[in-house]
Amino acid sequence: MKRLFLPFVVSLASLITPVYGQIDSMKFWIDSLEASFVYQHGEVAVADIGKLNVPDNFRYLEKDQARYVLEDLWGNPADETILGMIVPKDRGVLTENSWAFVISYEEIGYVDDNDADAIDYGELLDNMKAEANAANEERRSWGYEPVEIVGWASQPFYDRDRKVLHWAKEIKFGENEVNTLNYNVRILGRKGVLVLNAVASMDDLPVVNQSINPVLSSFTYADGLKYNDFDPNMDEVAAWTIGGLVAGKILAKTGILALLLKNIKLIIIAIGALGTGIWRWYRRKTSLPDVKTFGESPNDSQS
Repeated sequence: MKRLFLPFVVSLASLITPVYGQIDSMKFWIDSLEASFVYQHGEVAVADIGKLNVPDNFRYLEKDQARYVLEDLWGNPADETILGMIVPKDRGVLTENSWAFVISYEEIGYVDDNDADAIDYGELLDNMKAEANAANEERRSWGYEPVEIVGWASQPFYDRDRKVLHWAKEIKFGENEVNTLNYNVRILGRKGVLVLNAVASMDDLPVVNQSINPVLSSFTYADGLKYNDFDPNMDEVAAWTIGGLVAGKILAKTGILALLLKNIKLIIIAIGALGTGIWRWYRRKTSLPDVKTFGESPNDSQS
């Protein structure tokens, strides 16, 4: 659905241009908005938990801009855990082939990795499929499309040396012809995990795979927050395990439906949330908004 939406936006522009004569088309607005983002390169601070060396083929949007994209443009619920996002250099956030790694942090405690080598990922996948199917009736009652976990797009792998876990699922939403790629990276630390979620279509799997290695090594925790800084006499051990991270649920703390809905806000980016966000914007506005220029101070806008 996402790949078919940009032509719709351009067509919509031809309908609204007579009403809003101050612009040539919706495409002009999109291009102007894209140009307003302030992208960063090289080393950037990620809150107070560490630093990110932005991979060469990416550019970084800080927290406020990332949340603007995710919530105002892509139609996701507000999420204060979002810390930023890295976007491929050759794709804007509103292009029809856009995708990004969304960065957040979950302070869930120290994740014990002792179970990493004992997990049966085939059995885990079967359980995840069953849980997703069981949740679909309630999802429909809330207006969401049913979800089918098709299988692993990339089987879970835990790099014990780097303390990095990554895996990818192929997901089908409703009757959509193009399946969604949900690529997950978890970087373990002393007090929680850094979360990088790349959501794209399955067509993007080759380019996402090419990007994984530089992304895996892009983040470094600050001194005192690294996995090896764990102090069993002071620090909390998480209820999550390595298998629990992959399954997407906090053991003994919450049910699968709540976690599924939490994770779904990033998954839906690739299957039409962009369209939903702009359509909502179009419906509720009486005129086209001014393009927000990030990094501009109130005094700058008046000068």
